[in-house]
Amino acid sequence: MKGWLASARLNYGQKLFLLATLPLILTAVAISVVVTLQARQMAEREIETLEAQLISAKRAELKNYISIARTAFVNIYGRAAPDDREAMEQVSQILAAMLYGQDGYFFVFDYNGTNLVSPRRTELIGRNWTGLEDSSGVPVTDELIRLARSGGGYHSFIWPKPSTGERTQMVAYVIGLQDWQWAIGTGVFIDDVIAAVAASRQQVETRVQRTFLYVGGATMLALIFVFVTGLFITIRERRLANAKLKMLTQRVFDAQEEERGRVARELHDGISQILVGVRYALETARRRLAAGDARAGDTLDRGAAHLSTAIQEVRRISRDLRPGALDDLGLGPALKALAEDFGRRTGIKTEFATVVFRNRLDEEAKIALYRIAQETLTNIERHSAATRVHIDLRGHARGGTLRITDNGCGIDASSASAGGGLGLRNMQERIEQIDGRFEIRSSPEGTEIEATVPLTHLLTPQGQSETAPETKRATA
Repeated sequence: MKGWLASARLNYGQKLFLLATLPLILTAVAISVVVTLQARQMAEREIETLEAQLISAKRAELKNYISIARTAFVNIYGRAAPDDREAMEQVSQILAAMLYGQDGYFFVFDYNGTNLVSPRRTELIGRNWTGLEDSSGVPVTDELIRLARSGGGYHSFIWPKPSTGERTQMVAYVIGLQDWQWAIGTGVFIDDVIAAVAASRQQVETRVQRTFLYVGGATMLALIFVFVTGLFITIRERRLANAKLKMLTQRVFDAQEEERGRVARELHDGISQILVGVRYALETARRRLAAGDARAGDTLDRGAAHLSTAIQEVRRISRDLRPGALDDLGLGPALKALAEDFGRRTGIKTEFATVVFRNRLDEEAKIALYRIAQETLTNIERHSAATRVHIDLRGHARGGTLRITDNGCGIDASSASAGGGLGLRNMQERIEQIDGRFEIRSSPEGTEIEATVPLTHLLTPQGQSETAPETKRATA
């Protein structure tokens, strides 16, 4: 499981690609959904409007047919008595003969449900059809008679189409001859309307699918563009990273060689010369002792003094490489010892001040700040021509800050902005490795170097009781 999780972790390029493409994909999906919903809603409204218009035209057409038929028999009906069988027969013949189109005809039911006229469905004539329903359960005869009794109206139901025999939707319009208790009507099939509506819906679906394809194509092109751009940026950044890594490696080698050269020079110019003096003093004392010269004791004393100087020099070099006070006492005492030694060795007036840390610095932060102070003092000694140096170390709400100021000639602005020499670059990189901040403020009146470590490099208190200021300063 752990191996799978390790293999499932994304590298930097994959994370960047996801961050770039995921919002694009989500946006494209959201746009597609919104466009689809709006397109379908608008299309559905248009289709409903079209369907209503077509059916309204059909209904108007039915009314015209009924008006024509009524005109044909109105004189006969108007003169006839309620039980005039001859007039009823004449009107039935007139209505049976009034056919139009392939499927148009008039039908007559009496109010009891008996079919009197049905020229295209003659099997219905003379039979009572009360309770007749279509294939979907919609009442036919009873509803037509009810509408006729109330004066007339429209009714829609499924009915066999005479020309094809297929069952399809029909809209009928019926009126009532109240004296004869007749329901006279005609109907039109609206399969053409249904087909037109279905075709419109199919066109909408086609447009929606085409929109999806367009959005998908645009998204795919955008993804390809992002991928190609990301690949180009990744290759470019990798090349830059490789170049920077080579430069950094070279700087590490340069720093190592510089440190080795410094140690070698100090061993050769300092300890080696002192040990040569010790050897010379010992040889001189041996000769004088052999000759019985009373000055042999003075020569041994000089040799012992030279040997003490060599021991101090070895301790100084060891302290420069890795100060024991930094591990044993903390950053504050180590910097204080560094400042005192710097002042004695160079003659530059060096002051050190610190404010007690509430929390302790971790190992990385202590080493980084100490090396920055060490490098800064070396630069001051070599380049600044300063007569006074002030070192300040304090903790605060944002972390810990080391500030070193001098009254020397300052650093060239272009060199400071470009990162300066190897020493300044080393200081900058040391503080960046612990996510800190490094600033250089320089003028002809002096230079101030400030290094700040964040709170993440301050350890939690160990829970001891409050101690004297001197003790707390020693553990900072």
